[in-house]
Amino acid sequence: MNLDRRHFLHSSLVLGSSAGLAGLTALGGLSGLVGPTGQALAAPMFADNPTFQPRALMATWQRDPTTTMTLQWLGTSKEDGLSRNLWYRRSGDDAWLEVPHTARPFPQTELWQFRAELTGLAPDTTYRIRIGLDSPQASIRTMPAKATSEITFISGGDSGTGSASRRTNKLAALQSPRFVLLGGDLAYENGKSADTFLKFLDHYAADLRDDKGHLIPLVACLGNHEVDGAYDKPREKAPFFYAMFDGLYTDTGYATLDFGDYLSLVLLDSGHTSKVVGDQTDWLLRTLKEREERPNLFVANHVPMYPCVRSANGSLNEAMREHWSPLLERYNVDAVLEHHDHAFKRTHRLLDGLIDERGIPYLGDGSWGQIRNPEGPDKRPFLAKSTQSYHLSLHRIEGPDRYHLALSDLGKVVDILHTRKLART
Repeated sequence: MNLDRRHFLHSSLVLGSSAGLAGLTALGGLSGLVGPTGQALAAPMFADNPTFQPRALMATWQRDPTTTMTLQWLGTSKEDGLSRNLWYRRSGDDAWLEVPHTARPFPQTELWQFRAELTGLAPDTTYRIRIGLDSPQASIRTMPAKATSEITFISGGDSGTGSASRRTNKLAALQSPRFVLLGGDLAYENGKSADTFLKFLDHYAADLRDDKGHLIPLVACLGNHEVDGAYDKPREKAPFFYAMFDGLYTDTGYATLDFGDYLSLVLLDSGHTSKVVGDQTDWLLRTLKEREERPNLFVANHVPMYPCVRSANGSLNEAMREHWSPLLERYNVDAVLEHHDHAFKRTHRLLDGLIDERGIPYLGDGSWGQIRNPEGPDKRPFLAKSTQSYHLSLHRIEGPDRYHLALSDLGKVVDILHTRKLART
């Protein structure tokens, strides 16, 4: 395992372009091709001294992270925002491609949300982007098509907007991950406070750039604090979450994201806008069955099946263990990323609720910016380790090896777990 000291201690198309003809899907509320693929311009007249800064510019995905990227930002004027098309070019090329985007009102505000999905991109490639002719240049990077070198991503949850979350944001950026997965309770706006959610977006956009300046894409799951009413509510009760992430979660609160043939993320809704039992469990069975041979198969949910702070005997925890855990075990899931309890925890490998080397480790429990004192292994034998610590999880895939490192907000190594894909018996 090659871990450098800094990572732990700080813990438009023109003839001749090599970029190829990349398409664009401009999206409103739902996915769908609604615009042209781009306009060829050889020499866009970018401002020498950019004066426009798009608010909360953020990268995410709606599909294939190896060939697409979705960009979103906010503005105060629909007309002004639509007058500034998105420009991009492959790093090293002179050719810029101009593409349009769509606008819609951002919930409960006078702001407008702008979105464009770049498609047909080259895998593992850096692209330069600009919003209009008068904004600074930013950059994005697609995921590799094959895991021929180390793949690193970060997970965590329960962020909020306080000083601890900012420290963890900045620690995450220092690791230069390919993306961040936040498993719910992003801002703690409870589906009601637009200002709180906007503050979270502003912080993420400001803090999450890697050591080369690339925007670090955000993938997110739904948590109870995204929802007005927390549990068993319609999508309309999570207006800000779905405004940002409905490109991935088009109809339900659960989805999957596949990275080439080497990584799949199965993202679940722990009873917030989709019921645990019924359609979601049926979907989970089909989804895992299709991916059981994937070398890296991770599941993420907000409320934990094996909590370290709250009671493990809650009806929701029991329902997930009864209906979801057997499927995770049957289809050889490699790890479950859990949140909600605001502490660090790692379970033993668990099979049917018992410690078993053929089982699954559950990693959590969501303390990016919130903290509580967990129970220990003496009181909850399914726990291998727990501690009161703000933390993120750094996941590093190196060939058949996986390293899961928990880093505190101050960069201290809290825990490390090495795993490999279990052989099917």
